[in-house]
Amino acid sequence: MRWPKIPLGLRLFLLCFVLVAITAYAVTQTVLQELKPTVRQTTEETLVDMANLLAVLAQEDVANGKISESRFAQLLMAYGQRKPQAKIWQVGKNDINHRIYITDKNGIVIADSWQKDVGADFSQWNDVYLTLRGKYGARSTKQNPNDPLSSVMHVAAPIYHHGKIIGSVTVAKSNRSIQPFIDLTKRNLVYWIFAMGVVVLLVGGVFAWRTHAALQKLERYAEKLGAGEKVAKPQFRVFYEYATLSDALEKMRNQLDGKQYVETYVETLTHELKSPLSAIKGASEILQLPLTEPEILRFAGNIERESDRMQSLIDRLLQLARLEKKPQLDALELICVKTMVESVVAAADAKLTAKTLQCHILVDDQFWVMGEAFLLKQALFNLMDNALDFVAPHGQIIWRAALSQDMLQLSIENSGPHIPDYALARLTERFYSLPRANGVKSTGLGLNFVEQVMQLHRGALHIENSEIGVKVSLYLPIAS
Repeated sequence: MRWPKIPLGLRLFLLCFVLVAITAYAVTQTVLQELKPTVRQTTEETLVDMANLLAVLAQEDVANGKISESRFAQLLMAYGQRKPQAKIWQVGKNDINHRIYITDKNGIVIADSWQKDVGADFSQWNDVYLTLRGKYGARSTKQNPNDPLSSVMHVAAPIYHHGKIIGSVTVAKSNRSIQPFIDLTKRNLVYWIFAMGVVVLLVGGVFAWRTHAALQKLERYAEKLGAGEKVAKPQFRVFYEYATLSDALEKMRNQLDGKQYVETYVETLTHELKSPLSAIKGASEILQLPLTEPEILRFAGNIERESDRMQSLIDRLLQLARLEKKPQLDALELICVKTMVESVVAAADAKLTAKTLQCHILVDDQFWVMGEAFLLKQALFNLMDNALDFVAPHGQIIWRAALSQDMLQLSIENSGPHIPDYALARLTERFYSLPRANGVKSTGLGLNFVEQVMQLHRGALHIENSEIGVKVSLYLPIAS
């Protein structure tokens, strides 16, 4: 059984989710288990202080045996009847929850804030029993055995007179009175742990997504490198490890490309230079024979023509090699399409005049593109040269520009013979060319160069037959 393929980003998020869930559960359970005992311990500590304070205040009245008739007893009773009408952290408090009673040295209740058990014998209750014997007296007693919240904490403090214990003061508080605070704290705790868990998951999700996106970016970069496409090296601001890997991939690609370029161009030059070299050698051998003046000029012209062809082939190959090794454009600038076309046409004015050709520029000056002016102009020169080579005698060349699905379509159309169907798909192949009317053989690199320039500009090249001849279109992104 094979494990399903789960994306790295999702795996990282699931791992983050599991860790957050386990941590939140463990922290919540631990805090909730410790919350109730901690609150009760804090309450007990407060009761101890209060009992000792009251023991000091009641000392004189208990020693004189007049506690029941004393001002202290009256205040104690008034205290038990007060209505605080307080609101403590969203919890209302309308009654006094503390009960205070005082016993003599025999454990008999002699004062009670609730006036409930005066005269009762509390000597056997742990709070009184232990306190009268000089020990810490405290107990927790359930008023209803079936109700765990009915338990009441009792904390006692001894009353001293001349160093002897003459009674005790007990302060009692129901655990039910502190339960709302415990419940409120639990709710707040669960809420904040949940909220923090969601925040951590969101941060973890963003981190997982960024990690996955960076990995996908690197994967697409590697795939395009492997396919031989031109692609700019991805930038990584946070994941510098990926940046290091992309640098390594680019370095490897450059090394492999360098080796491939050497092999490819050596083979290409060897193949393509055979024909002109053979022609030059044949012409030079013939020139060594006795010839007439016209024959000498004809074979010397062949040598010059084939030499120019070799020079053009070498120059084009070097130019194309530099272009193919260029991953992205260097200097982008805003270019007016009409101005660029006019400069290309102006450079070909001599050839247009010599062939008695008409050239029309139907390009509006509102069209602008972002690109590298030198490369785009070189591409247009190549298209113009091709049009001049294949245009019919006394024909016309037309430049047009129009919008096509958020792209600028810049086309050049020349009158003349159509391109055979079998050749249309191969015209951008390196060294593939059709015979020209003037008999001059092309290098077969011009359209391949134009295609490379279009790829760098995120555009496209399209060649088709038209009503009057051949139409070549360049698709470029419009400058925004």
